[in-house]
Amino acid sequence: MRTTRLQVQLRDVHPPVRRTLDVPAASTLAEVHQLLQAAMGWTDSHLHCFETGVARYAPPGPDSAELEETDEAGVGLSALPTAFTYVYDFGDSWEHDVQVVGAGGDRAGCVDAEGACPPEDCGGAPGYEQLCAVLADPTDPEHDEMLAWATRSPDPVRFDPARVDLAALDRRVNETAGAVPATVRLLLQLADGVKLTPGGRLPRSVVRAVHEVHPGWYDLGRPASVEDDLLPLVALHALLREVGLLRLRHGVLHATKAADDELATIHRLRTALSEGTFAWLLATTATALLVRGPLSPDALARRVLPELGPGWSRDGRDLTVQDVTDELRWVRRDLQALDQVVVGPHTWSAGPSARTLFPRTALLAALLG
Repeated sequence: MRTTRLQVQLRDVHPPVRRTLDVPAASTLAEVHQLLQAAMGWTDSHLHCFETGVARYAPPGPDSAELEETDEAGVGLSALPTAFTYVYDFGDSWEHDVQVVGAGGDRAGCVDAEGACPPEDCGGAPGYEQLCAVLADPTDPEHDEMLAWATRSPDPVRFDPARVDLAALDRRVNETAGAVPATVRLLLQLADGVKLTPGGRLPRSVVRAVHEVHPGWYDLGRPASVEDDLLPLVALHALLREVGLLRLRHGVLHATKAADDELATIHRLRTALSEGTFAWLLATTATALLVRGPLSPDALARRVLPELGPGWSRDGRDLTVQDVTDELRWVRRDLQALDQVVVGPHTWSAGPSARTLFPRTALLAALLG
């Protein structure tokens, strides 16, 4: 994956907050936003935009036309000048000066960092300056209260504005950039050039090759024989054709050109769950919670429900734990297919790609600790 190196500095903040990060060169601005959030340490809780002096790019909204904004999802990083501004949280107005340095390393990540990310909603640069002054003076009457607020902890450790965990930021940027799940790589390799059965299913040779790698997908004590024996494989086969990574011609499957490109493959897989939909919110929330440790389906549903937020209902009533349990059953095959979850006899656990496919999962897993 080719990368581009960015140098980022948070404007008007002391001690300085700087990041140097490598991002996929073919990133859209929507993806650059996610990568900047990961590198800085923000929580993606507010609106944002990119400004070049002559153009403004942001997610589409009701005021986009009035503000003369262009949808960031359709614009690549390469279309911007070598210097631009990234603004996050229009209330606090965190302005980031971004400089495109040139080619980066051979992986996405954060290669240098200075200064802690300010706490969200602290009042922008002036508010952060005041907060740092209070936190630096243990005799200040507001010290303990503001320390607990800034660290979001009832038993807080000292907040150090100069302290930054480069390894953690590097991991978050790398996870946010994404990686192709091993399940996807496996099926793209096995299915390329394979003739389907008269019923449109994968042949036994492919089914058994997948079963050898994923024995938990079929636990009847004998080798799987047909595609329908491995329900996650059924989901994966359908998904890869739906997003255009496998194409059927004259009864034969072929991997498409996009399947040869790491970033293009990640882009297409992410469209399997449309951002902002209930399925996307449910899947990413459940996966992030499982990163913390295995849970039974019922316990997972109880944990997921309060994290979904308001506005979701079924048949005109608020969602219940049973509703969430039912919905999780619907999405679990896709999550297994994409290495997001591992489904055991009694518990679900995070899969190998839990942090590295959907950016929201990586962000939420980091926030949940």
